Amino acid sequence: MKIAVLANSSLKEEMRQKPIGAEVKFVWAESIDELLKIEEADTYFDLDFSFDNNRIHQLGILSPKPVFINSVVHTLSQINQPFVRINAWPGFLERNICEASAQGEEQKKAAEKIFHQLKWEYQFVPDVPGMVSARIIAMIVNEAYYTLQDAVSTKEEIDIAMKLGTNYPHGPFQWSEKIGLKNIYELLRELGKTDSRYKISEALEKEIGK
Repeated sequence: MKIAVLANSSLKEEMRQKPIGAEVKFVWAESIDELLKIEEADTYFDLDFSFDNNRIHQLGILSPKPVFINSVVHTLSQINQPFVRINAWPGFLERNICEASAQGEEQKKAAEKIFHQLKWEYQFVPDVPGMVSARIIAMIVNEAYYTLQDAVSTKEEIDIAMKLGTNYPHGPFQWSEKIGLKNIYELLRELGKTDSRYKISEALEKEIGK
């Protein structure tokens, strides 16, 4: 099986570190145009996906071959294409389980076949913004910024307290640096449209320049 992958250098390295089936071969692309030119691929991964109509249309041309997109914030309902969403925020491909969303049994079965050949563990989750893990991390980061905003403690102290108290691999500010504060902000903004619990802290908005 030949899998064409568009990814930046850090996500490319994360993907290379994951287990891979003996029959799988990755072909790497550095742009969407390069990805689209790999016609012999059996499936496609766009880990540099952006939510815009032109990108969605370009990837849609690849159907009926399976197309996996790194779309943590925007849902398949919004994208309106038979893609498979995965959570490939920086650091999340390092986890044992890959979170995925697919619409319909046909897409799920196609995704399962790819995951099995990759030798990846996976979990299908609801097609909602943030899936599961990302929305939890985003809320934790936001609450950490509220704590910072109230001058309760410093970033370093909050990170240490969270790691020692919860046994998390990273503190909230370390997570935001690894994932990218812009990604956190965009997810919180999307979640905040329907749930006031995700209201973005002033400290976070100030840091991102909003």
